[in-house]
Amino acid sequence: MIVTAHLYLVRHGQTAWSESGRHTGISDVPLTTHGVQQARRAGAVLARLRGTDLPPALALCSPRERSWRTAELVGLEAEKTEALAEWDYGDYEGLTTEQIREQVPGWTVWTHPCPNGETAEQVRDRAALVVDEARTGLRKGDVVLVGHGHFTRAVIATWLGLGPEDGVRFALDPAGIAVLGDERGVPQVRSLNVPAWELASD
Repeated sequence: MIVTAHLYLVRHGQTAWSESGRHTGISDVPLTTHGVQQARRAGAVLARLRGTDLPPALALCSPRERSWRTAELVGLEAEKTEALAEWDYGDYEGLTTEQIREQVPGWTVWTHPCPNGETAEQVRDRAALVVDEARTGLRKGDVVLVGHGHFTRAVIATWLGLGPEDGVRFALDPAGIAVLGDERGVPQVRSLNVPAWELASD
């Protein structure tokens, strides 16, 4: 039987800032009580998706607390790496989209710059490095990455050969899971935004 390895992307659980829509890049905001519950449930969902409780060949997480704590609650011994940090929003850190649009009508992180923050080109380059490392890990087995909303969606776009701005096309809620793979060498999304509450009533 041929066993195919997959790349699993897990977004961290809810924080007070994610709940209120505040852009959270470099700020180290902890999980809420609900976020902790989401992360624990995500662990059960991840095990079911992978079909095993065995550890993945490679597990990495962002060094922000909301990410590494989610990794712990999921049941992973993940290595922390800045490569998986969230998009640096610069001057827009801690602001909601509505607040930013009071100064820049129509602003989104996908289409507009973040003054004193990360550029789309920098995000693209960082996502490409993450994808390269994941593909190397996949030669040995499953790879699990635990990170953040915007940057993880940019990684999905990069996996598919798209630009980081195309991350807008992929939903990923707090503690949501995406599964990436290949079909005969063509990168694909196998599952997207699998909810951590899926097993809540089991």
